[in-house]
Amino acid sequence: MLKDPDALPQLIGEFRPIDEWQGHINRIFYGLRGGRLREYYQTFAAADYRLAHALAADYYDRARKRDRDVIREPLTVNRLTNDDSRLTIMEWGCGNGNLAACFLSHLKRLDKDGIVYPRVRYVLVDNQQAALEAAVTHPDLTEHRDLVETLCADVEDLGSVKDGTVDRILCNELWNDLSTKLMLKKEGEVEEEYVRPNLSETKYEAIADWPGFIRAFEAKDLDALKGFPPFLEEIIWEREYRKTDWKEVPYRKTITEFLKRIEDQVLVPMNLGACVTIKEAKRVLASDAVGFSSFDAGAADVQVLNDPEKPCYGQFGGQYSFMVNFPLVEEVAKHLGIRSVTIESQREFVGRSLGTNVISLMDLLATYPSAGSLKPWEQDRLILRTVRALNERYHSPYERRIEFPFQQDMPAEERATLESLVLSLKRDGVPDTIAYLTEEELFGSIGELEALGYDRQTMRAVLMADPSTVEYRHLFWHPS
Repeated sequence: MLKDPDALPQLIGEFRPIDEWQGHINRIFYGLRGGRLREYYQTFAAADYRLAHALAADYYDRARKRDRDVIREPLTVNRLTNDDSRLTIMEWGCGNGNLAACFLSHLKRLDKDGIVYPRVRYVLVDNQQAALEAAVTHPDLTEHRDLVETLCADVEDLGSVKDGTVDRILCNELWNDLSTKLMLKKEGEVEEEYVRPNLSETKYEAIADWPGFIRAFEAKDLDALKGFPPFLEEIIWEREYRKTDWKEVPYRKTITEFLKRIEDQVLVPMNLGACVTIKEAKRVLASDAVGFSSFDAGAADVQVLNDPEKPCYGQFGGQYSFMVNFPLVEEVAKHLGIRSVTIESQREFVGRSLGTNVISLMDLLATYPSAGSLKPWEQDRLILRTVRALNERYHSPYERRIEFPFQQDMPAEERATLESLVLSLKRDGVPDTIAYLTEEELFGSIGELEALGYDRQTMRAVLMADPSTVEYRHLFWHPS
């Protein structure tokens, strides 16, 4: 919001489809802030280990079953003995390396006979070389460095990767970052959202070399942009809707058929980048591959997509993050000849691996009776006291010092107290505010949680609740 409602916004670009500006802003965002991502958003794999462990256990079980089936059917390709015995696992969008580290560590623990883990070739894929270089420095990757490689490339076009050479692809919270159009039907035509960026007059006055800023912004000149005041969060976006130019849009028939299920003038995200990754994954996966998994926040029900009030996207640090339209991605997969696609909640996938119900720490915090009325610094205090309570029962196989930036408006005395609390937290406790908790950990700590003000029945109801309409989900398929 502008402080002065009469101040005129200053144009910094022209109207373009939202996916084009998304790519432009992403390039600038990651170039300027790639090392500070956790200040803007966190993922379930940034510090927690349970998603990685669930994936490792699933991979080990599937790989061993395949090996046993091959031995029973000697005429099929035997990955145990042939020249292609290496098992290439790709992680698309490498994050900070924690998912890879926890996956490989757990796989090594599970593989007591050394049949699967030594054959793994784990390839981190990202289009930012700096991100790859940072990821491989994760301390828990040290013991696995002989198995880990990096590939700087766009996942929509892995030209250097041969057909049919990959066994497993893991894609965590990447789809919401890839090219996405916002489309709607209107009077028999398909239109899409166009946006135009502006800065406030106040920000305009703070930039001494306005022409130089415009040139740097248009060229995505990161070195030049570093010399200007921060601006990404202060972009003001104008919006309008124009008829779609289908020459630049893949899967036109699939998209137009899909839109027949959507009411007129209801805006829907079309995750084109996600759809393209399905095609590329199908190309590089071997015919007997374990398969492809993507984890992201989105809707799996067309009824939800028909809701005009649904959240199509969020903005974090000025960057667009789109909800994933899972039904559309599933339709594209079927169009590409993929016969079986499963979509489930991410929580269900992790809980099934652990053999229990799970919720995230954020889910638990949302049940606190007065959570919505707390000041930001009071929320910080609640989070840390909750973590301390849970740590009575929670024990991680990894040692982590929880990273916790404090609110600026926190009173000095409270800050000193909470800084001491953070230092006192055990290193094998809850590793992050984005972490999974089991039913046993919650109710094993129920006395401490109730003393803080949590309600046992509300916690139990959340544990048993169905997934939300927009939820973190797991989409899985395999070639065979």
